[in-house]
Parts: sequence; C-alpha cells; structure tokens
Amino acid sequence: MESVIERIERGQFWQFHGGIHPPEMKFLTNEKPIRSLPLPEKLVIPVQQHIGEPGDLLVAVGDTVLKGQALTKASAPLMVPVHAPTSGKITNINLHVIAHPSGLSELCVTLVPDGEDKWRDRHITKNFHELSKDTLIEKIADAGISGMGGAGFPTHVKVNTQAQINYLIINAAECEPYITADDLLVRENAGTILDGINILDKILEPAFILIGIEDNKPLAIEALRRQTQDIDKIKVCVLPTQYPMGGEKQLIQALTGQEVASGVLPSALGIVMQNIATCFAIAEAVISDTPLIKRVITVSGQALSKPQNVWALLGTPVSFLLKQCGYPEQAKKHIIMGGPMMGFSLASDEIPVVKTTNCLLAPSEKEIPDDNIEVECIRCGQCADACPAQLLPQELQWSAKAQDYDQLNKLNLFDCIECGACAYVCPSHIPLVHYYRVAKAEIREQKLLDIKAEKAKQRFEARKARLERDKRIREEKHKKAAEARKARMNSGTKEANKEKSAVAAALARVQAKKQQSASNNEQSETSDNEKSPVAAAIARAKAKKAAKQNTTEQAPNAGENKSSRVAAAVAKAKAKKMQNSTNSTDIKTSDSIRPENKQTEETTEQPTSSTQPENDKKARIAAAVAKAKAKKAQTSAHTKGDEPEGHSKDNTQKTESVDTTEQSSTSNQAENDKKTRIAAAVAKAKAKKAQNNTHASKVDALDSNSKDNTQKSESVDTTEQTSVSAETDNDKKARIAAAVAKAKAKKQQKNSKAK
Repeated sequence: MESVIERIERGQFWQFHGGIHPPEMKFLTNEKPIRSLPLPEKLVIPVQQHIGEPGDLLVAVGDTVLKGQALTKASAPLMVPVHAPTSGKITNINLHVIAHPSGLSELCVTLVPDGEDKWRDRHITKNFHELSKDTLIEKIADAGISGMGGAGFPTHVKVNTQAQINYLIINAAECEPYITADDLLVRENAGTILDGINILDKILEPAFILIGIEDNKPLAIEALRRQTQDIDKIKVCVLPTQYPMGGEKQLIQALTGQEVASGVLPSALGIVMQNIATCFAIAEAVISDTPLIKRVITVSGQALSKPQNVWALLGTPVSFLLKQCGYPEQAKKHIIMGGPMMGFSLASDEIPVVKTTNCLLAPSEKEIPDDNIEVECIRCGQCADACPAQLLPQELQWSAKAQDYDQLNKLNLFDCIECGACAYVCPSHIPLVHYYRVAKAEIREQKLLDIKAEKAKQRFEARKARLERDKRIREEKHKKAAEARKARMNSGTKEANKEKSAVAAALARVQAKKQQSASNNEQSETSDNEKSPVAAAIARAKAKKAAKQNTTEQAPNAGENKSSRVAAAVAKAKAKKMQNSTNSTDIKTSDSIRPENKQTEETTEQPTSSTQPENDKKARIAAAVAKAKAKKAQTSAHTKGDEPEGHSKDNTQKTESVDTTEQSSTSNQAENDKKTRIAAAVAKAKAKKAQNNTHASKVDALDSNSKDNTQKSESVDTTEQTSVSAETDNDKKARIAAAVAKAKAKKQQKNSKAK
C-alpha cells in the first residue's frame, strides 16, 4: 500500500492496454462559465433514468406539484425516485421517446411549469458529521442520486457495502473529447464537491481517497489542490491525457496497478469509485436537502454559434438547449447525446435530458462526416491493439452478426465498455460499438425470457408436487378409514354386527343385479338367434318378387318402344310427301305464266293465292293424323303393359320364357330402328333434290318471259314474288309439322320407357 502512495506522490502511474489520442476539441467550451437557463415550456421526465427498476408513481394527471417534490417512490433496492425540477402542473403521463440508442419509448411524466419555481419544504443539515451512516445513505436514496458518469448505477447501493475499502477513487478524468462539464463544475464548486467527498469518507471509511484527473485541466487541478491541501488522506492524482482514462477499470489500473478481472466488482478488491459530479449531488442532497433535479451539460459542436456549459433541468427537451446555444434551423439535424466516442445519435430533438446526460454534440459536416460507408473487415488488427479491455473486437463483431450468443459470452462481450476506440481506428469504417450494443440488448432480453421460463418451470413443478402430496394424503386418509371400519366391524359388538350385516346385504344386492343383467343379455341373444332365420326367408321372398316384377315390365316396354318409333316414321314420311306435293304445285303454277296480256297475270295470281291455304290445310291435317296415331300407340302400350302384369301374377313360374321373349323383341327393335333411320335419310335426300330442280325451272321460266315481254316485267316480277313466298311458307309449315310430330313421338317413347 505504501508503494502505491509513494508512486502517486512521485507522479508515477501504471499504463493500461491500448488507448488512443483523438482531438480533444475542449477549447470550444472550457473558457466560458456555466450558464443558467430560463424555464422551458414543458418538462418530460422519464420515470426510469438509472440501472434497475422504475419507481412507483405518486402523482396523476392534473396534480399540482412543487419544486423538489417526489414524483415516484422506491419500493425495491434498485429503484431510484425522480422529482419535479420546478413547480407546475402534471398534464400527461404516457410513453415518450427517451435517451436510448434504440430510440425506444418509456413512461414519462409531462410537467408544465407555472413560472413560480416554488420549493417544497426543505430541512438543511448544518453538520452532517452528526448523522449516522444509515441516515446518510437514506438521504442519498431519497434524493434519487445515481451514477452521473454515464452508467447510472444507484449510488446508495454502491456505497452501502460491507467490504473493507482501501481506496475511494473520485473520477474527474473526463477523457471524452468536447466534454468540459466536470472541468467547469470543479472550477466553480470545488468546496461543495469536497463536502460530498467527506460524506462518502464517513460512509465508506477508506484508507485513502484518490482524485484522478487528466493533465489537460490545469484550473480544475489547482482548485482541487487548494481545497484538499490540509487533508492527508486525499491525493490529487494528475494523469497523462489518454482515452479512455475515465473508464472504471482503466482508472483503477492506472492509479493502483490492479486489474479488475471479468465478472469481479471493484469492491472485492477494496476499491469504490464515484464520479466527481455525483459527489456534488451527494453534498446537495445531504446538506441542502436538494434532490437531483438538474445537472451541468456541455452543449458543443461547430454547428452552434454559442457552445457552452449550461445548468439544465432534468426533462428539458434537447431542442430547447440547442436553441439556447444558437443551433441553426435546418432540415437535416445530426445531434449526438454524449461525446463523439461513446455517444449515440438522437432520433428526435424532443428527447429529454436525464441524469446521465453530460453532453449534447451538434457537429458540422467537417467535424463528423456521416457519409462513411462500411466495408468488409481487412483483419488489420488495429482494433485489438486499441482496445483497453484487451478484447478481440473483430471476432466479437463476427459473432454479433451471426447472433452466436454463446461465443460472445466466451469472448467476454460484457467486458466491453463501449468506449469506441476500436471503431475510431478501423480503416473499414465498421461501427463496431453498434454491433456490440445490439448484441448486449438481445442477450439481456434472452436472459429475461430464460428467467421467466425457469420461474414458470418452478411453479409447474411446485404444483405437481402439491397435487401428488394431496393425492397421497387422501389415499392415506382412505386407508386409515378402511382399517378403522374393518376393526370396528370385527370388534363383535352389536353395532359392529349391524354394520357388518348392512355391508353383506349391500354386496348381495350388487351380486343379484349383476346376475339379472347377465340373464337379460342371454335372453336377448336367444331371441335374436330365433328371429334371424325368419327375417332371412322374408328378405329372400321379397327379392324374388321384385325380380319377377322387373322381368314382366321389360316386355311391354319393348312393344311400346317399337310402336312409338313406327308412328313417328309414318308421320315423318307423310310430312315429306306433303312437302313434295307442294313443290310440284309451285312448278305448275310458274309454267302456266304467259306475259302476253293482263288476263294471264290475273290467272297466275289466283292459283298462287288459292294454293297457299290448301297447302296449309293439308299440313295441319297431316299433323293431326300423326298426333292421333301417336296417342293410339300410347293407349295400346298402356293396355299391353297392364296385361303382362296380371299375367305375371298368375304365372310366376314362366320367368325364363319371358326373358327369351324380351331378348328377341330387343333385337327386332334395334333392326327396325336402323331401317327407319335409313328410310328417313333417303326421303330427306329426295326432297332436297326435288326442291333444287324446282328452283332451277323457276329461274329458266322467268328468264324466257323477261326476254319476250320486256314491257310487262313489273307484272311478272309480282307474280314471281307471290309464288316464291307461297312456296317458302308451305315448306316452313311442312317442316314445322314434321318436327312437332317427331318431338311428340320421342316424348311418347320416353314415357313408355319410364313406365
């Protein structure tokens, strides 16, 4: 231990692995004092601003709150309350986008200030040395203080340790480029910070207190030395500027030479570290009874006209701070919360600042160009050389892209402090830290699911064990009851004999019912066996009767089909004959035309007009005759159908002869059908031939008449038109009559088959 202090007093420190030296860019804000801002129009206060669980709400929409009033309360060790930064009215409690790399939304309380900035009642502590450790820890917890260096771990949990603490390290390194919030805070409030360090000294009782600060903050170093020059156990350690000197493990190694192994807390080595801004908040909470409602934030970047450090109320929208520092109105906004190395881009400028926000960066395109295109890794190894945690960044990135979580755990992914040194030196412009953050979030989510599954399994196994236990208890209870009943029945007393006889009677009744049911089953089986031959005989008789009826019905159907087809053929032949006679009449009429005088024209018109009604009459007569014959054939078919049915009833033994008759009639029917179709085709061909000859003769007669008598052409044309129209009408009516007769014959045939 003495060697460590001696090295510190000589200004000799240890080196950690890796590290880089990016441009500091602190000159933009380190020459200006911290500025207090007016109240914004609204404050959006996230319920959870720390590592752990959110607190329980104490307010509702419409409530009026005072400055410093608690909005939530802690009901678990890792809960930290939040407070109203000013007095006003609660207008909304809903989900709102918060400061997170994924841009997720969480429950937030919206407070509209009333402008009065009225405090709640506060209790000032004049001498904190008179307070006990538990009281001091309680005050820190009630003030809602969590780590303000970036991690956000609840401070009251971190300082409430039972381990023996050798070194209390105060982190004032502030190694991130652009950020000067801690530098200005130390310059302007070194006395209050020292009070916070003394409060931690009373709680932890360390052997030494080491304040680590980089050598690029000379004014802050001078202020700390001036405040601590009379305290021997406090050592101001001025470290060389190197990024990331402000990392917990890196600063511990640089000051003490001890390496914190993976998965080991610094308290196991006798070391506790607190941020310099956290010390200021502890002093305000214990002495002034002021909860954590504001903090110093560096608003920097070359896109701003007035970059500076400001006192910002927690919940202030980022847009309000940018406007106060001269951010120009432009469509494309690239805002980073945190420094350029460990910060993340914001999805919206309406995101509120929280307890861990130490910087807002508004860079120009020259400072941080956003057009770098990611390319494949060339395996140069520069990322591994720069990694202060001695990890293998390229292998971590490959496993993260492949979602190989087991391999990521083997590679100690959670030892990564997300400093961004690997991405800074990568020539392929691979955003390595983004891959690590996504992988960490997925692993945490999977762990939560595994925990839920394990709890569900435990509940299921507990229920199963309970059911088995209840079943075993019931069985034992029934067994004991049976044994007691048996012993009671065998005791020989009057009650036992009575109970035994009742049991015997019950058994006898059960046996009797069983025998009765068995006898009933036997009787039903016997009756079924007796009825089965009778039912079979009846079924066979019905089948024979149905077969005989079908056989007798087929014979008359054959006769009916034959007579129907004959009637149809006769009707069709007569219709065609009538058509031929009509055509011959037209030919005679056209031959008798002589265009020599008007008398000839009149004579021609009279036969033509008289022929048309005569032909119509003949066609109707032919159709009526065909219809009458079809009806007669139908009547005869019905009569024949009745006679065989009666005959079959009287002579059931002649089934074979009926089948033979049916076969012969079927063959005759097929032969007659064929002859009828042939005759119909021949008649149709002759009719077409006669019709063609008629048209040819008409054309010759008309041509000769027109050559001899050109002066009377009009009368000849009139006569020709009259004769042609008469012929067309007669042909049409004859065909209609034939079609009607044929359709009726087919209908009669179908009805006969159906019967």
